[in-house]
Amino acid sequence: MNCVNDHIHILISLNSEQSISKVTQLIKGESSHWINKNNLIPNKFEWQNEYISVSIGHSQVNRVRDYIKNQEEHHRKKTYQEEYDKFIEKYGFEIIRK
Repeated sequence: MNCVNDHIHILISLNSEQSISKVTQLIKGESSHWINKNNLIPNKFEWQNEYISVSIGHSQVNRVRDYIKNQEEHHRKKTYQEEYDKFIEKYGFEIIRK
């Protein structure tokens, strides 16, 4: 896991009984509660509703770990928004807003 000021990357291994949406809900809920309980920021902390989840093969784990570990350096070269837009375009994702 690594985060910068406007997003976070987390590498998670799920078992067959776990869903991406449920694990995301738990991470967001528990972390929001902890941040607010401990008054870590001046205002109430809330996650945005959206998230992106991508599955990877076992052979890509080390590459993804390195990518996550080097977020600060990576975003000196390319902003999160630039990377996000390129990712959506490259993989043809449709953004669904609830």
